[in-house]
Amino acid sequence: MSMLILTPNLPDPDGFYEELIRAHEGLTKEQSDAFNARLILTLANHIGDREVLRQAFEAAK
Repeated sequence: MSMLILTPNLPDPDGFYEELIRAHEGLTKEQSDAFNARLILTLANHIGDREVLRQAFEAAK
């Protein structure tokens, strides 16, 4: 069974956060929400493992 990685795993987390915030610049609340939904679905597709995604649901709660 695959396990969700919960330990730090990004080489530049601050840089990633800055890029994520910049991706939302100029968007309305509705556009930002839609962007987040598309990003989540894109990353879920990339992960492709339903068990890992279930673990992510629980971790996010």
